[in-house]
Order: sequence, then C-alpha cells, then structure tokens
Amino acid sequence: MKPVVQTNFAKILGRKAGWAWRGCVGLDRLANGWLVAQGWTPNVAKVVLAVLKLAALGILLYVAFWLALLIGGILAAAWIARQDNTESDPDFLGRKAEERDHREGLFYHPTMHNDGSDPRFEDD
Repeated sequence: MKPVVQTNFAKILGRKAGWAWRGCVGLDRLANGWLVAQGWTPNVAKVVLAVLKLAALGILLYVAFWLALLIGGILAAAWIARQDNTESDPDFLGRKAEERDHREGLFYHPTMHNDGSDPRFEDD
C-alpha cells in the first residue's frame, strides 16, 4: 500500500498552469486550423498567429509598464505625504522657520522690501 501523497499549493498551482497552457495551445491549433480552412496556406496562418501573439505581448508589456509607473508614483506620493512637514522642521539649509531671513534669499533686493539698511547694498 502506498503512503498518501501530500499535495501542496505549488503542485496545485503548477497543475493548473499546465492545464491553462494546454488550453492555450489547443486554441492556437484551433485558430490555425480555422485559418487554413478559410483558404490560407499553413505557413501564412502560422506567421499571422505569431504576429498576433507578439502584438498581444507588446500590448501587455505596455500596460504593465504604465501600471508599474502609476503604482510607483502613488507609492512616492504616499511616502512624501507621510513625512511630517510642520513649521518647526528645518528647511533644506537646516534652519528652523523662526531663524529664516528673507534677506538671504537668492533673489533678494532691498528695493523690493520695506527693510532697513542692508550692509551688502550700500550706495557708494
């Protein structure tokens, strides 16, 4: 008497994948036979089916690329939104909001602001 064979998830998944593959091969043979019955030569029918398969693969890869890009963008947006951005956090120079001075900005000029005298912009 044989011991009871344990089937696990991998075996079941592999068996179902094999059934699906055999089903696809059967549909391919059926389509090839239908094209030959319509008057196409067998070689032309094989080439047309191969081109259709490559087109379907290209469409699937295109959709997979944009789906991966969309998921990556959503994950990046979620990661950015998760960051705690309060006013007490330092800016990109490492200063707190209370210590920031608009005079140190890149495009600062005293005529644009109602500031006191700035030693960097003294008239000669």
